[in-house]
Amino acid sequence: MILLLPTLMVGIWEIVRHQFLMPYISMDLGNYLTPVLVFLVSLVLLVPLFSLMERNQRELEQERALKDAMKAREGLAKELHDGMAQSLFLLSVKIDRLEASRKNGEVSEENVDQIKKTVHEVNRYVRQAIVNLKIPVSEQSSFSLEQSVKDQLAQMANEIMIEASLDWSLQDDALPPSEKSELLSCIREAIINVRKHTRAGLVSITGTGDEKSWRVVVADNGEGFQHDPFEVSGSYGLQIMKERVEGMGWKLRLISGDTGTQVEITKGGVSP
Repeated sequence: MILLLPTLMVGIWEIVRHQFLMPYISMDLGNYLTPVLVFLVSLVLLVPLFSLMERNQRELEQERALKDAMKAREGLAKELHDGMAQSLFLLSVKIDRLEASRKNGEVSEENVDQIKKTVHEVNRYVRQAIVNLKIPVSEQSSFSLEQSVKDQLAQMANEIMIEASLDWSLQDDALPPSEKSELLSCIREAIINVRKHTRAGLVSITGTGDEKSWRVVVADNGEGFQHDPFEVSGSYGLQIMKERVEGMGWKLRLISGDTGTQVEITKGGVSP
């Protein structure tokens, strides 16, 4: 309508003035009246249409902002549930047991140490959630995946005095920001598992491939798993990692043995 109304109005006006108004309106006057009529028709008919378009655009932007806010809240809820909620529940159970032991005069140093450990875990999850909230996931924003992985390795190396290496050739533009964020969360969880469950002296991360197919491996030389880690009760981190990978359509493989553990995340047809 916005495109056709001025065209139709000018065509109708020219036909009417040439067929019926030539005796009353001169050619020069008709030429002056044409832009005036186009302006008046635009003012009366097109301005409401533009207003309707602007209103629809505002409504779309509000819906998009609401959707982004809900996604952010869901992500925050997931972070809280994955780490802090589970740890706080475990802490409450341990405190109840400690209280019962105290009443029976059987307070053990082991129970106190377990509570201290759980408190430290909650503190670590809080710090990790804050880091995750600082990572931009909007398509309009971007961050360096390689630099983020380097920062994670450096932080772990400083905290537990472990040798860390990075061999990264996967380009940043191979993944959109949303996939970068999910992949970084998986790499972070794999690094945390190295720190929590193994006695590794070396951890290495490799990233290869392009936007069609890529492969990321987190490997350590620590103690391997004796059983399937996904079947172990309480392995929330690995379960969440598996859900993240499956949700993105990637593949997750965990290889563990006497020489260490290797967590492999792949997309496409990259061979091991």
